[in-house]
Amino acid sequence: MPNDTTTHAPAPREEPAAQAPVPVPAPEGATAAGYRAVFAVREFRAVFAAHLLSLLGVVVSELALTVLVYDLTGSPLLSALTFALGFLPYVVGGTLFAGVADRYPARRVLVTCDLVCAVCVAVMVLPGTPVAGLLLLRCVVAAVAPVFTGTRTAALTDILGEGDLYVLGRSLLRLVSQSALLVGFGAGGVLLTAFSPRGAITVTVLTFLCSAALLRLGTADRPARTAADAGGGLLKESFAGARAVLGDRGTRALLLLFWVPAFFVVAPEALAAPYADEIGVGPAGVGLLMCAMAVGHIGAELYVGTALGPAARSRLVLPIAALGLLPLVLYAFRPGTALALAALVLTGAGAAYVIGLDQWFVEAVPEELRGRAMTILTAGLMTVQGLGMALAGLAAEFLPVHQVVAYSGAIGTACTLLLVVEVRRTRVRYRSARQG
Repeated sequence: MPNDTTTHAPAPREEPAAQAPVPVPAPEGATAAGYRAVFAVREFRAVFAAHLLSLLGVVVSELALTVLVYDLTGSPLLSALTFALGFLPYVVGGTLFAGVADRYPARRVLVTCDLVCAVCVAVMVLPGTPVAGLLLLRCVVAAVAPVFTGTRTAALTDILGEGDLYVLGRSLLRLVSQSALLVGFGAGGVLLTAFSPRGAITVTVLTFLCSAALLRLGTADRPARTAADAGGGLLKESFAGARAVLGDRGTRALLLLFWVPAFFVVAPEALAAPYADEIGVGPAGVGLLMCAMAVGHIGAELYVGTALGPAARSRLVLPIAALGLLPLVLYAFRPGTALALAALVLTGAGAAYVIGLDQWFVEAVPEELRGRAMTILTAGLMTVQGLGMALAGLAAEFLPVHQVVAYSGAIGTACTLLLVVEVRRTRVRYRSARQG
């Protein structure tokens, strides 16, 4: 399934949840469990393998489907729309179907999502499927994705607990997502030289089916977090959960700390091709600019996950989040390839704050809302990235590309600083309440 980067859970509350506690940093003596300890858990190995297979398939299919639509229509607009449709339906799935994550057993939800996506992709492969049908099926796959990812994320707390193993497990899935961007597009390019676009898309059917089999056979069948009839209809549960999660000031601030930097950080990737043209580098330069942030993210998260303990990771969340977008301001000087790559690698490294923020979020959300909260988190994250790409492209119609990226870094830093102040304030209030 598409990400994350990206399940079951309880019935929604009819009224906003009470102020969810904002977590306190882990004790100074806590140490990192290490990625090896995460892989020692048999169920996580199945989840990890399923994620790796399906994500590689999704990346390959996105590339192949974009090429297929262009071959059928000759329209750059429809080809670009095919890619954009991977982001925008997230908000629909994350809003209307979030209750699924808490209403039904996680394994059943995960396997069903994989099978639905396998069927959709199989229909895409049929020669008679029209372009409108291809785009509609693309929307269905994208709408299912946040339910899958939110359910899987909530299920990780059952598999790994709510402590350091959970944080490192989430980190590993993110690292796979970043690596898949590097490997998947390369693999897709190789497949497209050997097969037709429809032939390359067929690979995704197999990866979804393999993912479903791994999850069905490799994970335990745990009960749903809440009874299917406990909170009324599915839509009612989904909306009630969204109100409870977004209506809490502390939880809302944490969500925004995930979303706001992600909205601004996509600008250089969205504009990599025009910026490469602006500074006079070829296709190889575009590839380097597209990969640089992923390289920085992977390196930084591996270091934070292996070398630092929970307390240190918690202390780094707010400083790194506050400064993470600042390297993009270097684009104001219209840097050449080397300096632009350095700025992008540093920006990617700034995403390492999320590893500590994951722990804060899972501790702040009541258990009975966890599936819906994770689904909302995923849906919002993908939606803001899609909007960020679209708005960066629109801004580049009126301003030079390097200025758009630099403004994204500056404005994004200012917005994130305001959020950091808000998150710090809610945490101080929570500690004061506990001491009182």
